[in-house]
Amino acid sequence: MKIGILGFQGAFIEHQRHIAAIGHEPVVVRYPEQLTELDGIILPGGESTTMGKLLNRTGMMEPLRLRILQGLPVWGTCAGMILLAKELVNDTVCHLGVMDIAVKRNAYGTQIDSFEVDVKIPEVCANPVPLVFIRAPYITEVKENVDVLCRVDDNIVAARQDNMLATSFHPELTGNSAFHRYFADMCKNKKSSL
Repeated sequence: MKIGILGFQGAFIEHQRHIAAIGHEPVVVRYPEQLTELDGIILPGGESTTMGKLLNRTGMMEPLRLRILQGLPVWGTCAGMILLAKELVNDTVCHLGVMDIAVKRNAYGTQIDSFEVDVKIPEVCANPVPLVFIRAPYITEVKENVDVLCRVDDNIVAARQDNMLATSFHPELTGNSAFHRYFADMCKNKKSSL
């Protein structure tokens, strides 16, 4: 399968390594015409405002939004989660606005407030997985059609809505590929249902 990673900035190289390690073809995505060849796409961590501007500047915002609404599996990590959200707390800007979640940016504080924790997420893996939080957002509200996959300190840090997966943390910065396998399964299941 071809799994795209938005390649404007942020941790896209780390996602590439995980996708290749689990036996799929990573595609760094920078142009709208690349969207048609993908079985799924990852929106990496980085700077959401910069990514939003680049999505607009390259003409990718609307084609990407349309592909996601048509069922393309998408996974947003950290800044990528902010791009997916329909609502941002204390912010009028909305980027792709496709997922029924409200997100608080930098909710865990600054860079020095970064932390790592191991958590068991039965939907994703039988064993605990390491979660790395760096200037992380979290989800403050979900609609009834969104499944909460994980909470840390009572805050929602992972959720899924149909073909959309959102995580506050950075699985790509660990040696654990459980989340990448989970997303690849989402892509495979979608492909087999077409």
